[in-house]
Amino acid sequence: MSIHIGASAGEIAPTVLMPGDPLRARWAAENFLTAPRLVNEVRGMLGYSGTWRGHPVTIHGSGMGMPSLAIYATELIRDFGARTLIRIGSAGAMQPDVALRDIVLAMTASTISSPSRGIFREMNFAPAADFGLLLAAHRAAEARGVRAHAGGIYSSDIFYDERPDLNAELTRHGVLAVEMETAELYTIAARHKVRALAVLTISDHLLRPEALSSAERQSSFADMVEIALEAAFAG
Repeated sequence: MSIHIGASAGEIAPTVLMPGDPLRARWAAENFLTAPRLVNEVRGMLGYSGTWRGHPVTIHGSGMGMPSLAIYATELIRDFGARTLIRIGSAGAMQPDVALRDIVLAMTASTISSPSRGIFREMNFAPAADFGLLLAAHRAAEARGVRAHAGGIYSSDIFYDERPDLNAELTRHGVLAVEMETAELYTIAARHKVRALAVLTISDHLLRPEALSSAERQSSFADMVEIALEAAFAG
């Protein structure tokens, strides 16, 4: 029995794309899935199921931040049998050669804290992507002519950052981008032995005053969704 997802048995596909924004879940379902149907709207967190090239797919919002994602990822896996979870979302670039609209494929996700932090106590667990998904996503980006970077990212537990010193160290150590969910997604996936990947579109830049407009975000995010879907069903 799921507390936060009101879907019936069989309504959630084994492959789930997870944008943070529930309205982005609706947009992606309406634009990329065949015959999408609403399967969850508990607390306004929208989830849709349909097919993509004949494959069953669910696109379900995760909310903002790791605690919210932890709820939905856990219930999708534990209560509905999801086996592949791909985060699709925006990120802020932390390297000078990572540009707006570029795709970042998160190999690893560093964080100061997450809901799983208490499990590991003094251990610094290293959450990592599923390599098969990562490789397939990189190939899909190349085939589409989309500029993609694979490497480490930073999952922050706050949006309004007050640690410029930390940002400088992350940049110095090659971290590609910052967002708010991936480290916990990868940790939960490892715990439950399922596949996970984050495919992220650069929407703004921490090193220079650049950001996509709302219209530019929507058109750029289409590549991210296609790459995620291609990766999920490659080979």
